[in-house]
Amino acid sequence: MGEQLQDDDRQAVERLGKAYAAIRAELGKVIVGQDAVIEELLAAIFARGHCILEGVPGLAKTLLISTLARALSLSFSRIQFTPDLMPSDITGTEVIQENRSTGERELRFIPGPIFANFVLADEINRTPPKTQAALLEAMQERQVTAGGRRHALEAPFFVLATQNPIEQEGTYPLPEAQQDRFMFKVLVRYPSRDEERRIVSETTSERDTTIEQVLDGEAIMELQSIVRRVPVAPAVIDHALDLARKTRVRLEPGDAPPPDFVKRWVSWGAGPRASQYLVLGAKARAVLHGRSHVSMDDVRAVAKPVLRHRILTNFAAEAEGITPDGVIDKLLETTPPTEGALSRDPAVAAAFKS
Repeated sequence: MGEQLQDDDRQAVERLGKAYAAIRAELGKVIVGQDAVIEELLAAIFARGHCILEGVPGLAKTLLISTLARALSLSFSRIQFTPDLMPSDITGTEVIQENRSTGERELRFIPGPIFANFVLADEINRTPPKTQAALLEAMQERQVTAGGRRHALEAPFFVLATQNPIEQEGTYPLPEAQQDRFMFKVLVRYPSRDEERRIVSETTSERDTTIEQVLDGEAIMELQSIVRRVPVAPAVIDHALDLARKTRVRLEPGDAPPPDFVKRWVSWGAGPRASQYLVLGAKARAVLHGRSHVSMDDVRAVAKPVLRHRILTNFAAEAEGITPDGVIDKLLETTPPTEGALSRDPAVAAAFKS
């Protein structure tokens, strides 16, 4: 279940709740709407996860990420992925340099753009698999290997990759196993009419916007540690397991059969990493809202960003117009939370005391 939070940690949770409101206020100076996207991004950041953002061009994905990096006082690097991009263009390269005092030549490592706190991998599906793999190694290991030597990446470290759902010709879609390394897949949708009116009004006139820093890297790492220590009731973990395991059509002996709609629409379901990220995402969401306990509603709120890129639909689903989000909607509908299970659990009863 995890440790119980100490009084200092509870105060830090309250501070993060206030910081969340302040971050949204700073982003609101530049970004119109996109509240759900902002919440999911911040939940991934405080859970030490990486994100894929998918949306058509012109929805301010790059602007959102760069502004968020400024509000969090983190270094920012943007890599435009193209078919001719090489792994060394991302990670860095070794060059021969002459030592003027001794006249000897030595290899010196020149860091690439991956050496930043916030890395925007723009249109990640437009570069070949070899280059994609170099980025994914850095994401997983938090380090870069060059010339047989390892170079650690500075913490905190996040990769936010964007994908364009249109113009798929000449692209290199990330394999499912590589997509699984991203905690969330966040869909950036069109703004409402009122939001678009504000966008047009504000971006077609002269204005000077200053983004105030809300948190720094040290504070972010401290809050990431607190998120990990937030207690979770066994009933909440079981609910996360139910959601992830019901997506699987390939079963082990003793597993319960999946629902009929999963058998009909899904060719491959979510693995154990989905269960982990459902709980971690729920913890981060709870803390962002100033709570030191996790509810089943928190798990359900992060179900789509966690599961949508881990569920592979089949031809029957495509023929019926069923997307992974449609499968998740049906999954949530047929897997209701158990009312009262959390508050009755003695393991976290103290978390409900004022």
